[in-house]
Amino acid sequence: MIEKNYQPADIETRMARLWEEAGAFKAGRPERRDARPFTVVIPPPNVTGSLHMGHALNNTLQDILCRFERMRGRDVLWQPGTDHAGIATQMVVERQLMERQEPGRRDMGRAKFLERVWQWKAESGGVIVNQLKRLGASCDWSRERFTMDEGLSRAVAKVFVELHREGLIYKDKRLVNWDPKLLTAISDLEVQQIEVKGSLWYLRYPLQDKTFNPKDPATFVVVATTRPETMLGDTAVAVNPDDERYTDLIGNHVVLPLVGRKIPIVADEYSDPEKGSGAVKITPAHDFNDFEVGRRHGLPQISVLDQEGCLALVDNEDYLRGLPEGASQLAEELHGVDRFAARKLIVARLEDFGFLERIEPNTHMVPHGDRSGVVIEPYLTDQWYVDAHTMAQPAIAAVRSGATAFVPKNWEKTYFEWMENIQPWCISRQLWWGHQIPAWYGPDGKVFVAETEEEAVGNALGYYVEREVITPEQGDEMARDPDKREGFITRDEDVLDTWFSSALWPFSTLGWPDDETDVQRHYPTDVLVTGFDIIFFWVARMMMMGMHFMKDVPFPTVYIHALVRDEKGAKMSKSKGNVIDPLHLIDDYGADALRFTLAAMAAQGRDIKLASQRVEGYRNFATKLWNACRFAEMNGCALPADFEATQATQTLNRWIAHETGRATREVTEAIEAYRFNDAAASIYRFVWNVYCDWYLELAKPVLMGEEGAAKTETLAMVAWARDEILKLLHPFMPFISEELWAMTAKRDGLLVLTEWPRKAGGMTSDEAVMMATTSPNDGLLPPVLLALDTGDFSDPAAEAEIGWVVDLVTAIRSVRAEMNITPATLTPLVLAGASEETRGRAQRWNDVVRRMARLGDISFADRPPEGAVQLLVRGEVAALPLKGVIDLSAEKTRLDKELAKAEADIKRVDAKLGNEKFVANAPEEIVEEEKEKREAAVARKTKIIEALERLKNAA
Repeated sequence: MIEKNYQPADIETRMARLWEEAGAFKAGRPERRDARPFTVVIPPPNVTGSLHMGHALNNTLQDILCRFERMRGRDVLWQPGTDHAGIATQMVVERQLMERQEPGRRDMGRAKFLERVWQWKAESGGVIVNQLKRLGASCDWSRERFTMDEGLSRAVAKVFVELHREGLIYKDKRLVNWDPKLLTAISDLEVQQIEVKGSLWYLRYPLQDKTFNPKDPATFVVVATTRPETMLGDTAVAVNPDDERYTDLIGNHVVLPLVGRKIPIVADEYSDPEKGSGAVKITPAHDFNDFEVGRRHGLPQISVLDQEGCLALVDNEDYLRGLPEGASQLAEELHGVDRFAARKLIVARLEDFGFLERIEPNTHMVPHGDRSGVVIEPYLTDQWYVDAHTMAQPAIAAVRSGATAFVPKNWEKTYFEWMENIQPWCISRQLWWGHQIPAWYGPDGKVFVAETEEEAVGNALGYYVEREVITPEQGDEMARDPDKREGFITRDEDVLDTWFSSALWPFSTLGWPDDETDVQRHYPTDVLVTGFDIIFFWVARMMMMGMHFMKDVPFPTVYIHALVRDEKGAKMSKSKGNVIDPLHLIDDYGADALRFTLAAMAAQGRDIKLASQRVEGYRNFATKLWNACRFAEMNGCALPADFEATQATQTLNRWIAHETGRATREVTEAIEAYRFNDAAASIYRFVWNVYCDWYLELAKPVLMGEEGAAKTETLAMVAWARDEILKLLHPFMPFISEELWAMTAKRDGLLVLTEWPRKAGGMTSDEAVMMATTSPNDGLLPPVLLALDTGDFSDPAAEAEIGWVVDLVTAIRSVRAEMNITPATLTPLVLAGASEETRGRAQRWNDVVRRMARLGDISFADRPPEGAVQLLVRGEVAALPLKGVIDLSAEKTRLDKELAKAEADIKRVDAKLGNEKFVANAPEEIVEEEKEKREAAVARKTKIIEALERLKNAA
């Protein structure tokens, strides 16, 4: 018996346990071993993470696809797992050590620290997995992987070694994003650009062949900078080759203020004549753009900062080389000073010597570490790199050829822009937690890259024996006794970028390289669902690795979902205090309501504006379905084992079969096209409007009437349509649909493993033709028609009959609402020039239409009476005589006022949006909100004009 009240918390806990005990989500179930596989890999969440709204959207959409294909008979593998999250995890454990007043990471040493990290992972690292289960994610949890488990670690080592052997991984000295607090290189994704109110310093650089005079512009070149502390590492001044102000100076030199180094003036298009003075200082070791300029002109790279962001000048050979006598005094004074303190000291000294021309306020973007919160430095250092340009070519070709397609397609442009301008990928990180780079260094610095230490030792011994650095006897002894080779080779201390291991995710999680059984069955995967922000960091790199090692794309489709924003359209952030916790919404309204909300709003290419009221609304939708199923149960609606919906004889029942077929087609096609919002809208319309509001309402007289064939058929049809609804709804609202599936009848199996609704009741074409010519009916309809080209059940005659009732009542209700007619006021209805078919319908459904549309009577006439509002319903005129029922003049006055208000609202918004200053300076969400206000006002105006036009015709 269905409980009176819908309580999602109880249901969700029970259903989750039921699915787990039944192994419902496992790939390779015996009955599906011969089925076509459907494979999705989860974007692995950080092991340190907890469920946020982006996870909720991403995993809801994946789950819809997986449950949908599972019900369609596919052998579904939704591969779960988590990412080891190098920086985040290391920070969590270090913070824990500090809070417990235990020895720090460096005090305890690498081995002990890693033991603590693994201990933390075992105790606290599975939080997000349990939260995904609360959301209803139907992953094969028995196959859960971790980016640092043994199998994936072997895959990482193999890939690194093979790419190094092919020359696609190498070591180089380049600029990286350096975090001076965490003391590691970080990726662009871990850099947060923050707007800062700073300054722009204009500095005078003396010309070499002139006597410097701060009052004579002919003796110096002015450069502008936001980071004066880096000027100590300048190696050139660049001007635009087309800038006539500097044409005669190109090739000359300036003397670097305070330092005395002579540096050239070079011509480079990087310099923008419209910005600052048109001349820019070039510091190749401290700016990414300057680094490229330096390479074009062969400039020295002079780094003046250390890893902690302090000036490093003493014993800095690059800095001291070529300086005039006495210039090293400045190095001694500033050495070890923090970069920002040094900035003040340098600016003060520049001013003292007349080198500071002026300072201007300057608001600009400054890169910060997203975890450390400190300003990131471009830092020149030795790191490991992947030749991303070479590896990108097959991945670019795969998308161009259509082997992989992006949905929406416009994201392909972003993919190409990134891939075609790709830079070497820095893959080394100065951390302890992660995949330690499989490279060992010999006593002379020679590097030996190997999958294991034993292999590296063997390679090293062979190398040094061959070069007679050690004797063959020493080599044999060291090979036999590990103690003898201690210190002979040392392993690289760095670990790999987390994205390196996750780039292998589509095939490493399937057992590669140890066992390729699952790789052969499940690779390529079918679709990747992810956010736009990691197209480059993850999607592109999976494409590169998949094409290189599997010789095939990792997925034919990449569905890019939008961003979940707050209800005003602002991006969620802790600093704004507008973050919406999905777990709180699940606690308040249930996982099904949250899932359906996200799906219903997931329009391709449009961000989601999420408000708790929307989730509450879909909680009400779930309650509506719950009450409808309870109503059916209380009225004895049950589905006989041999019932065939397409053989129903009652017009109303044939209509609901027709509408069910339509809904099945719409939902199926929308999910197949990744139009999740359209699929949700179709099932919502079908459940709320068609089934609950119309079918059950129209069926009530039959259900509560005398026993007979019509009642027996309707009892079965109500149950049949309900079951089809539960199937269609299951991918979106799995918990409530599974619960109602179990509660409404004795079932042989779970809904999650039940067959998706078939488009024509499983009938063959021959059976359909036979039924179309021999089917009995209630004497009102022509023989049934079946759409044999699509296999969808279709009964146009039943749809025409019941659809007329629905459209007529809906139109009358709309007019009554527009005209403020109270429910107690019964209006007459005149069907003007009605066909015989319409007259028959009006007679058959007279009582129903009058009751539902609040009519006094229904009559017929050749033409509409005077003072009547005319409605066009399916090509024929239905008239509502309102003269005497309402005050037409007063109603016109009211509507005129409403129209004026709508027009004023439109004018006000147009004035705002026409103000370039407002559009340029207002937050994006405010501008978007104004546009939405305008759309709403225009829609309101349109409806008011339609109502006024009706009144005009009625006058």
